[in-house]
Parts: sequence; structure tokens; C-alpha cells
Amino acid sequence: MTNKPDAPQHPATIAARALGWEDRETGAITPPIHLSTTYTRDEAYQSRHGRTYLRDHGPTQYHAEQLLCELESGEDAISFASGLAACTAPFHGLNKGDHVVVSAVIYYGVLTWLVVFAEARGLEYSLFEPGNLDDLSNKLIDGKTKLVWLETPANPTWVVTDIAAVCEIAHARGVLVAVDSTVATPVLTRPIELGADFVCHSATKYLNGHSDVLGGMLVTAHADSDLWHRIRQHRLYAGAMLGSFEAYLLIRGIRTLFLRVGAQCENAMVIAGYLHRHPKVEHVHYPGLPGDPGHAIATRQMTGGYGGMLSILVPGGRAGAIAVVNNASVFKKATSLGGVESLIEHRKTSESGVTDTPENLIRISVGIEAVQDLVADLEQMLDR
Repeated sequence: MTNKPDAPQHPATIAARALGWEDRETGAITPPIHLSTTYTRDEAYQSRHGRTYLRDHGPTQYHAEQLLCELESGEDAISFASGLAACTAPFHGLNKGDHVVVSAVIYYGVLTWLVVFAEARGLEYSLFEPGNLDDLSNKLIDGKTKLVWLETPANPTWVVTDIAAVCEIAHARGVLVAVDSTVATPVLTRPIELGADFVCHSATKYLNGHSDVLGGMLVTAHADSDLWHRIRQHRLYAGAMLGSFEAYLLIRGIRTLFLRVGAQCENAMVIAGYLHRHPKVEHVHYPGLPGDPGHAIATRQMTGGYGGMLSILVPGGRAGAIAVVNNASVFKKATSLGGVESLIEHRKTSESGVTDTPENLIRISVGIEAVQDLVADLEQMLDR
């Protein structure tokens, strides 16, 4: 149960309190984990509290969902077994013959799914240049386009797209908008407040924040929409449910979300400035830098920081980039992002062939370590 306050609370307070859960019988303040896969029925053989089976009615999952729903100012939320399951769920909810417009720079897994499965599922899609509103508008097909999908900042070059402007263009043509906000998190951006219809998160990343949970979340601004109903049906019958233990760890992670993301943003800003000045770095992709193409938009739609992700281009192509990464000491050579530990990787190696990621791009996920240790490690990586 939750103990709701009378006055509105800052999102950081909502996160830290995990919606204010407390057990009135025992006084416990830590949310429990419910592992049961099934639930008893009453004398009339009706379900108790609307729960019959874990796949669609898990109480621990519901707590995690409602916590993120509150943080994202949504009407409803559902959890998934992975971030990719959450990202592709809206496409599964569409009908044969529907058309979607997708940002050309997004997480490679979503692009790969479209390339491999869209045609077989009867979906048509077009790619638009991220941040290019004219290109987006030209790709919309009246009466046929049903969804615009974008990610901002977008992996792995952290290009920024104006969410409010996209929503204005799409909604005027009767098209819904979904935003992958994994990197921004509700700490920095709340897309529904900017007009988006759906917000997606790989909960594996910043929401959990400790590199020990695989999960995804999808939040909607319109719980009564036909597409949301179909997305719920997809999760129920595809069985892509988040596990109870994972849901419990996710709640635990979200309670420190604002502290972690704040520290990661501060560290990333220092590191981006250092790398921007380094003679052996050809370019830094980070919206927090004043010279970044997305800086003005990011400043307007990201509150309190520019995220903990950045990428650099180094001389020497693929071999040069891998040589730099191989010198890492404090940074861990691993894929993924958003954990408390800093990670560094040669990004193209981790992606499929559908992306145009440069071979000399190094992706950096900034953690919460002492920033001077991170800078020192980057210095010895680049100067060897």
C-alpha cells in the first residue's frame, strides 16, 4: 500500500519514497517482492484484487510500473522482460498495412527489428533525419502513418530532436508519437509533458542503474486508446513479462535515480569539456557542449543536465579506436550504459550491420566515480 501525501511532491521525492509504500501491519518501509505465479479465487470463483496469474497481474511489477508512470506524468505503464521488448511493443500493436516514421539514429536493436521483421508483419516504415522537422513532415503519409518513433538524445551520437515540435507536426496529421527516453530519464526530460503519447525506457539502463537487471518500461498518456489496449494484449499473449525479482530490483534502483543521474551528468560535462580540448580527439558528441548542434534544443527540453552519455571520434579508424579502448583501466570495456560504473566501448563492434555508426566512434557511459580518476584514465588511454 502507499501513503500518499496531501501536497504535490517533487519527482525526486516520489522516486526516493517509491510512491510512499508502507506496510500498516508491520510498519515495514521497504516494498516487498511477490514471487507467487498464481492467486486464489473467492467463493464465487472470482479473482481477488483483479489478479489471477503473474504474467499480467504481478503486484511487484505493478508497483514498479506505477512508480515510473507517476514520474513520467502518464496515465498507465507496463513493464517488459527487456528494453527491446518494450521498444518493439508499439509496432506489434499496429495493424497490417500501417506505416511508421522512425528516426534514422536510434538504438540499433529497434532498427534491426524493423529491417528483419517489419515487412513480414505487414508494416511499412520510413526513416527521417533526426532533428530535421521538414524531413519528418515529408515522410508522413496522411491516413496511413500511425506512429512516429524517435529517441532523444539518440544512441550513439546523442543527436537531439525537439519533442514538442515533432508532436505538433505529427498530431496535426493524426499521428501518435513515441519517444525512447532511456538516456534522458524522467530526471532530465518528461516527453509526455511535451506532448508525446508514449515514453519508452530500457529499464536495464539508468532506471535500474546497477547493471544487474534486464527490463523495459512503456508509459502512455492515453490509457484508453486502442493502440494501448493492443500493446497490453501483445504483452499478455507474447509473455514478455518482467520477472518479480527484477521488478523489485528496479524499484530499488529508481529510489536513487535522481542522485545517480545528477552525478553522472556532472561527470559527463567535465569529461566532455576535457575531451573537446584534447588534440587526439577529432570530435565529441555531447549535447551539453555549447557548440553541439543539439545544444539549444537540449537546453530547452532537458532540465538539470545533458545526460551521462557521450561519444568521441579518434584518428586511425577502427584499429585506432579499439587501441584506445584497450588501454582502459578505470573504465570497463563493456557494452550497455547507465550503471554506476563507467563503461567504454568500440560501438560499431556491438551493433548490427544496419547502422551507419563510424568505425572510429568510441561510446562512453559515464558513472559516478570520482571524475578526476575518469579523466586521468582517458588521458592515459589517448596518450599511449
